Amino acid sequence: METISARSIRALLLAGAAAPLMIAAPALAQGAPAGEEPVNDIVVTGSRIVGDGYSAPTPVAVLGEADIAAQAPANISDFVNQLPAIAGSGTSGGASGGLSNAGAGINSIGLRGLGVGRTLVLVDGQRSVASTVGGTVDINTIPQDLVKRVEVITGGASAAYGSDAVGGVVNFILDTGYKGVKLGADTGISTYGDAFNYRFTGTAGLSLLDDRLHLLTNVSYFKQKREEGIDRDWNDSGYFQINNPAYTSANGAPQRLVGSGIGPAGYTAGGLITSGPLRGTYFLGDGQTAQLNYGTVSSPWMIGGDWQTTLDGHVGTNTMVPLDERLSAFQRIGFDLTPDIEIFGQFSYNRSVSASSYQQTPSTGVSIAADNAYLLSQYPAVAAAMAARGLSSITVGTSNAGFPIPGSNIKREVYRGVIGAKGNLNLFDKPMAWDVYYQKGVTKAREELTNTWQNSRMALAQDAVFDGSGNIVCRSTLSAPGNGCVPIDRLGTNGPSQEALDYIYLDGFQPMRHQTIKQDVAAATISGRAFALPAGDLAFATGVEWRREQINGEVDPVHNTGWLYGNFRVNQGKYDVYEGFFEVDVPIFDGMNVNAAARGTHYSTSGWVGTWKVGASWQAIDGLRLRGNLSHDIRAPNLEELFAAGTARTNSVIIPAGSDAPQTGSLQFVQNAFGNRALKPEVADSWTLGAVFEPTFMPGFSLSFDYYQIKIKDAIGSITAQQTVDLCYEQGVSSYCPNIKFVGGQLSTIDLTPINFARQNTKGFDIEASYTRQVGPGTLRLHAQTTHYIENVVDDGISFPIDYAGTLTNTTYASPDWVYRLSAFYDLDPVTFNLVARGFTSGVYGNDWIECTSNCPVSTAQYRTINDNSIKGATYFDASIDFKFPAMNDGVGHLTFIINNLLNKDPVLVGNGPDGNNVPAYAQTNRGRYDVIGRTFRVAAKVEF
Repeated sequence: METISARSIRALLLAGAAAPLMIAAPALAQGAPAGEEPVNDIVVTGSRIVGDGYSAPTPVAVLGEADIAAQAPANISDFVNQLPAIAGSGTSGGASGGLSNAGAGINSIGLRGLGVGRTLVLVDGQRSVASTVGGTVDINTIPQDLVKRVEVITGGASAAYGSDAVGGVVNFILDTGYKGVKLGADTGISTYGDAFNYRFTGTAGLSLLDDRLHLLTNVSYFKQKREEGIDRDWNDSGYFQINNPAYTSANGAPQRLVGSGIGPAGYTAGGLITSGPLRGTYFLGDGQTAQLNYGTVSSPWMIGGDWQTTLDGHVGTNTMVPLDERLSAFQRIGFDLTPDIEIFGQFSYNRSVSASSYQQTPSTGVSIAADNAYLLSQYPAVAAAMAARGLSSITVGTSNAGFPIPGSNIKREVYRGVIGAKGNLNLFDKPMAWDVYYQKGVTKAREELTNTWQNSRMALAQDAVFDGSGNIVCRSTLSAPGNGCVPIDRLGTNGPSQEALDYIYLDGFQPMRHQTIKQDVAAATISGRAFALPAGDLAFATGVEWRREQINGEVDPVHNTGWLYGNFRVNQGKYDVYEGFFEVDVPIFDGMNVNAAARGTHYSTSGWVGTWKVGASWQAIDGLRLRGNLSHDIRAPNLEELFAAGTARTNSVIIPAGSDAPQTGSLQFVQNAFGNRALKPEVADSWTLGAVFEPTFMPGFSLSFDYYQIKIKDAIGSITAQQTVDLCYEQGVSSYCPNIKFVGGQLSTIDLTPINFARQNTKGFDIEASYTRQVGPGTLRLHAQTTHYIENVVDDGISFPIDYAGTLTNTTYASPDWVYRLSAFYDLDPVTFNLVARGFTSGVYGNDWIECTSNCPVSTAQYRTINDNSIKGATYFDASIDFKFPAMNDGVGHLTFIINNLLNKDPVLVGNGPDGNNVPAYAQTNRGRYDVIGRTFRVAAKVEF
């Protein structure tokens, strides 16, 4: 496995940190003290117009340096994802199953439960190159220690920024003007002694030539230890969701069951005979066998019986904490040509290595011949029983005990360079600001799978027989002595030989793909005051942008097909975008402003599209400001949706019994995902309406309320393989049946292709309150945020609408009913105390589902009946204490102690299933919503001078 070498770490640290110091170390100045941002000459996310930041019609949530420092997160995305408006994000731990799509190791952010692809991530108002072909920006690539604040706009912003800003924008504002030196280190570990990580960082900023030349550098190194398996007591109860084996349409029983004591019915760790007269015999080590007590079977599950036996070896084998090793550098040079013109260059580099395990993959339908050498030599009693019954073979299901767990080892290098100029000028006696830049972003990804066998070699190796001399060989070797086949033992729990593993793993030549993603952006904007109106100056901003997105790569043809996972193919394609926008801010009367913007965009793949927004802000009375915004937005198809070459992966579905299909039950197959070059941009219309209350009779208090609604049409999406099966065989939508392919009566492949077919409608409201006042000898600062998701309906136009608001399942669009975060700071110089309460309310598996245990109505695809449709919410408490101390050269130091999940609250069990062969390997909860690690302790130290 590839890791970052100590030599490369030293070289990058020395090169980055020494660059400004070698020029003029004595010129280092003291870092600027923390405090309020100036209210003049700023640009608030969501607008391109320079203003005071308080009259924006679109709600913007801000996370400042104090909030970030109080928790000293190992990754800033872990912290931003606590915002109530964030729903549907991805974490590096939760992405460990992303093998064939190379999504493992990514931290991402999604807003409003609309999916990560509908949230635009910016760095200082500029796009950043994606880390995956699906367009996901890895938040790991942003220099965390330079983040001054994070602005989150929770509404459409395509008129200001272009495609992807349907759910909103997350803008990371960097402190590019920093002067001084900052050195920091932090580390964390769970209360169980695992999930250990540490980070070192250094920042230096200085000015030369009478403050005309500014140099800034930051370097950081982070490592997180890999923790294999979900080693927690709460994950041992066999809690899943299955089809009720007792259900019929006439007996009043629920169709779905959720509960404990459930396990697979089709395999054991060492192999289970699944059909015929020897059904239920399972293989142990050292030639021993036993008879399985099946309990009550509902393929592929069973309730009761020896459920712990069938789970053993498979349950919890997904990585709980992936290896994550990152090395980052950031450099910026700015030079003032004149007092009004700055030219600048900026470069960042991020190198990451992520490694994780997917699952101890089960195999069903494994055929073992009666003359199999391992069967005859190790399990003669079973061989004799087969002979007595005239059986030529047995069919076995196994979770492959003794095989190393399949996973991935992904290396990414992300380069981002920006050169540009900005300044001020007077035009027609009016002050103007202008900005031009060119950005080049490149992501180089080396995506390698581990412990993944080649199917043809496994088929040859498992057909092991005795040769004429009593040696165990592959049957194929008898007719082709030089074929190199090494026999493999698939029976029992002792595991195969290393030689056999080397053979099926192609001697370490595992599926691998090199991908290069490139992004080029050129933009020019100008903003300022156009002319005077009775209520003030009309402000404007206008500009043009060009962007190119492209993907290319390299895959050895041997890795295109025939593997358990990672049948990689080269994704190739590109598109160009040409855009122009215009924005105005018009003062109607004192306290009332109207903001409007329009953007025209031409995609080389789909032609012209227009976006616009109109908003208003009105200071109705002292202390009360009303605001609203209408927006027409787009999201263009990304590189994966357009150009995916048909990468395949192994999966499983359940074809209902009684269906008109060659096979029924739980079946494994190969899932093919293709792109669609005929896709067009999806379109969204959104509006927000809110108020900000800052009463004069209560200084330091503010309260805001904002209602939102977003309607998306022509949404781009692919239905899942199980949905394809359900549409074909359960709901009678025959147009999806050709995507399901059988070969020789056996399920072979299911093809998935994205199309513009869906609509999505989400609505809710945000409430935010803050209060600051002196309490005793110190200052108390309170901040509360909550989001209520009223509706999040996805309508694929084929089956029926599904409302995901209030659902707590592990699905893309699921969002709790209420999400909240409350933070309290008490500043008692030189000590600061912080307490955070965060959480979400209880939810359901499905809003249309019917909870019942008897006398249930007939269950349908939309109105499924279930024995328990409730999922409890959770509240977590975090606490920190920060000690400030003097450092050298009149500097300041901070030592911070943090405890997250203070009460060590276990996650609520969530019944995942019934389809998917990986369900037992994953956490028996929704790990995207609940904390699976438990209480963690962090210590952070920082000095600044």
